[in-house]
Amino acid sequence: MSTLSLAVRDSSTMLRRNLLHARRYPSLTLNLLLTPVMLLLLFVYVFGGVMSAGLGGGADRSAYIAYVVPGILLMTIGSTVIGAAVSVSTDMSEGIIARFRTMNIHRGSVLIGHVIGSVLQSVASVVLVGIVAVAIGFRSTDATVLEWLAAFGLIVLFALALTWIAVGMGMVSPNAEAASNSAMPLILLPLISSAFTPIDAMPGWFQPIAQYQPFTPAIETLRGLLLGTGIGHNGWLALAWSVALAALGYRWSTSSFKRDPK
Repeated sequence: MSTLSLAVRDSSTMLRRNLLHARRYPSLTLNLLLTPVMLLLLFVYVFGGVMSAGLGGGADRSAYIAYVVPGILLMTIGSTVIGAAVSVSTDMSEGIIARFRTMNIHRGSVLIGHVIGSVLQSVASVVLVGIVAVAIGFRSTDATVLEWLAAFGLIVLFALALTWIAVGMGMVSPNAEAASNSAMPLILLPLISSAFTPIDAMPGWFQPIAQYQPFTPAIETLRGLLLGTGIGHNGWLALAWSVALAALGYRWSTSSFKRDPK
């Protein structure tokens, strides 16, 4: 069997393993999914009227729903990939990785299985949150088919980038609790981005913090694609951030995996 065939076979096996774990223990995924759903409902129904008026939409919440949903969708990715950090850390601390090292399997298949499984869960979570968003009034009537495809591609690429970062966090964490805590910035960063309020409305000293981070250009790009408006230079920035984070996370994860097991 060729190296490529071996890698594909073993990666598929590891992917099935991770998906079975997610199916047998759905509580972690559901708990992580609950955060963006609750924030969506909170900001739309509690703050939506005031925020919509600030955006020039009057008392109608539809303007703010259109604004906030793209940010919540990308926040969902950041929330979901924490499960990958916890899963990887659990494998490392419980010794199964050491067992895999002694078996005749492709070494990279263990990480690939975690990454692909997490990306699939992230996309599924985004779809579920999107259904909730549509149910409370979000509409994307001005987006073309090409923009929808580009939005889907951005979601997958951003999920891949954050997953590799989360896997790296899981590799270096001593236990599942530490992995969950170390991955919390993936939830906190969207809160200080343009997800919930325009950057221009923030204090001047705070605007650079919100502007120069990976979530803001990704959110602005997704917002422009879903609403059929311009994305300006944010598309290139989102692509650059995604590729850079994916490369950094991949390097971090693989170098940690090659070290002696804990």
